[in-house]
Formats: sequence, C-alpha cells, structure tokens
Amino acid sequence: MRTPHRAAAAALIAAFAVAASEPPAAPTTPPPAPVIVPAAENRPRHASCDAWVHGSHATASCFNPYPRADRVQLHVECERWWDPDLASRPVDIAPAQHIRVSERCWKEIAEAWVSHLR
Repeated sequence: MRTPHRAAAAALIAAFAVAASEPPAAPTTPPPAPVIVPAAENRPRHASCDAWVHGSHATASCFNPYPRADRVQLHVECERWWDPDLASRPVDIAPAQHIRVSERCWKEIAEAWVSHLR
C-alpha cells in the first residue's frame, strides 16, 4: 500500500471512530400528541333527528339507537309576528324506536329544530 492510501485509510478509520463515540443528535420534530377519546359515559347519547319544513308545516323524524330512552320536542318559529311560535309536546323515544312529530304555523315557518330533554 502506498503512503497516500495509508494516510487516507487512517483518516477514514479515525473519522469513523470519532463519529461512533458521539451521542446521536436529538430528533428535530416532537412526537405526535396522543389522541384523547372521550369515555363512553361522556359521549352524548341522543336520538338522531332530522327536521324539515314544507310550506307552513314542520316535521321531525327521530330514531334512538341507544339502549336508554330519550325525550325529544319539536320547536317551530313562525315567520309572521302575529303567528305564535310553537313547541310540540315532549315525546319519549324507547330504544330502537322511530317517531315522527309535526307542527304548523298559519303562514310561513322561519325555523324548526329539535331539542332533547332528560
């Protein structure tokens, strides 16, 4: 082996030895944050409801997929100032039960929504 090759080989061996003796660099990106899923007891367990308006009639259709009963009520806000706002009577929905509730105004409906009572 010639002298320049020996010097180059010695330099490479020294570089590898120095690199192996240094601790590894710290990671530059932090680890991802853990995803927190709420406990099953904290999740809302309401019946799923859809409400729609057709002219002066509002209808809500609800289905309760949960093992506990739910109580729903349809609220209707009428467009005209002289037309009273309405709320249906509260309706209990047993597990795996489907219900339909409707209300109406004399004229147009401004808004309709469903509330859940416990």
